[in-house]
Amino acid sequence: MKSVQTLATGQAMARRSFLAASTGGLMWQGWFPHLLLAAKTDSAARPVVETSVGKIRGITNSKVAAFKGVPYGGPTAGAGRFKPPVAPQPWAGVRDTAELGPRSPQPARLMVPEMGDILIGHGPMSEDCLTLNVWTPGLSRNTKRPVMVWFHGGGFRTGWSGSIMYDGQELARKHDVVVVGVNHRLNAFGFLYLAEIGGNERQGESTNAGMLDLVLALEWVHDNIAEFGGDPGNVTLFGQSGGGGKVSTLQAMPRTRRLFHRMIVQSTISDTALWGQPRADATKTAEVLLSRLGVKPNQLHELGKFSTEQLLNAMTGDNGPAETDRSAGATAAGGGLDGDLSLRFVPVVDGLLLPADPFDPVAPGISANVPLIVGSVETESVPYAAPKDPYWTMDSMDDATLRDRVKRTLRADDAVAGHIIDLYRKNRPKASNLDIAMILASDAGTLRTAGYTIAEHKAAQNQAPVYLYQFKWYSPVHQGKVRAMHGVELPFVFDHVDDAQWMIGDGRDRYALAGKISGAWAAFAHTGNPNHKGLPPWRPFDANRRTTMLFDNECRAEDDPHREERLAIVATQGNRSRG
Repeated sequence: MKSVQTLATGQAMARRSFLAASTGGLMWQGWFPHLLLAAKTDSAARPVVETSVGKIRGITNSKVAAFKGVPYGGPTAGAGRFKPPVAPQPWAGVRDTAELGPRSPQPARLMVPEMGDILIGHGPMSEDCLTLNVWTPGLSRNTKRPVMVWFHGGGFRTGWSGSIMYDGQELARKHDVVVVGVNHRLNAFGFLYLAEIGGNERQGESTNAGMLDLVLALEWVHDNIAEFGGDPGNVTLFGQSGGGGKVSTLQAMPRTRRLFHRMIVQSTISDTALWGQPRADATKTAEVLLSRLGVKPNQLHELGKFSTEQLLNAMTGDNGPAETDRSAGATAAGGGLDGDLSLRFVPVVDGLLLPADPFDPVAPGISANVPLIVGSVETESVPYAAPKDPYWTMDSMDDATLRDRVKRTLRADDAVAGHIIDLYRKNRPKASNLDIAMILASDAGTLRTAGYTIAEHKAAQNQAPVYLYQFKWYSPVHQGKVRAMHGVELPFVFDHVDDAQWMIGDGRDRYALAGKISGAWAAFAHTGNPNHKGLPPWRPFDANRRTTMLFDNECRAEDDPHREERLAIVATQGNRSRG
């Protein structure tokens, strides 16, 4: 059998050729190495840990022990398809956990090369994907290090915890924490809602299977992490993009109440972060999928006969890789029911596992005492999922084009658009028209406004601190076009900037900033407070001061930065509403 490394390398080469052709050769040099995820290990150091279901053997590198592809759940293919997960069967002997587990089945998505595989992963896919990865600087049960559990991005339809961007080695080594990354079922495999279709056949069974996967992973952490030197009484959940939505959803679920103690939400969108999907919408989506498969409501038992490929093709309408992606500005449940349905498979407010929307109209009481960090990057609107967008080839933007773009972004007339552009020019005198277009669209987009809403609703509870941030550092890659693109903060959070030169370049300034932001995340995991000696004082957010930490080469905390622009945009949007 080929190793995960060999399979990943072969698929990476194929993907490189495909995307180079489809993106006009966007800066492939320097990107390919991040796909080679084979661990450089100390060959003689193969630590063994006994878990609740059997012994596992890991690998050691730079004094950090890593255990990869560790099963936390049993098979979810065959009879387990669409069903709640179960614990894995115990095994005899010692199981090798030196290689990453497979991705959940998922549709293809195009990304600019500078995004890499952050939101899509690479390599083999399998329905039996319930594995996790653990990095620890020491295995003593007496150490009780903070535990940081990472949920990958890609919405609820794509992604993988095995991306090099999510490698926890340096975060564990430099900051004395135990890092856990989780794989789980995605799209229809994790979120097909059948509770109101199958009658007695599905009664009593929650169909938020993908969220139940995450609950089971957290239960595994609670039961086993002490053997890895971690403290089950000090667990921080953190995630970016769709991973932030997973954190938001988990904190609204009663079953997780005692399984985590702090949370970090990075660059997430309104749907799945502020609210879940209504049952009626989820039922309509399920009905369309069943129709495409030729399955009647009284024939749900036949869903097990279809191959993974057949289910993926039915879900996407067999349209192949999407040329664009709506994740930066549209709701998962939005759009019609023709074509690709994959955005519509998200957590459902089923009244059982998820009783109510995560942050709408208020933050949930069950996690009111849990401290929170939430924020976004400055130019979330950079079209990371649109390789053919004119943005990637334009050098400048004239005044007329800027005004037209702002009018469309804000759905505003000439006078309002002109007024807001003037505000941005006054307060950002060095910004180009292209800068203004990207920042303004980001300020008006759901990735920014969702963070504001989460901070506001959490602070209103007045029971635990919430810390708001914005990441403003600009990457020099692609002639500076990457800017502060969605996901650009990840190598700084995981403190391994040299593993991401294809996204953030090789400037010396990266190291100091990585120490500051990873140090803040780790300090928060240790104490519930992100302040540390490398940062200026960072006060909790409240509705009056709106203190925000601005991460850049010079980090600073400001009260309500760019207040004029924020209020002007809010005035054009009126009340934020679902969809």
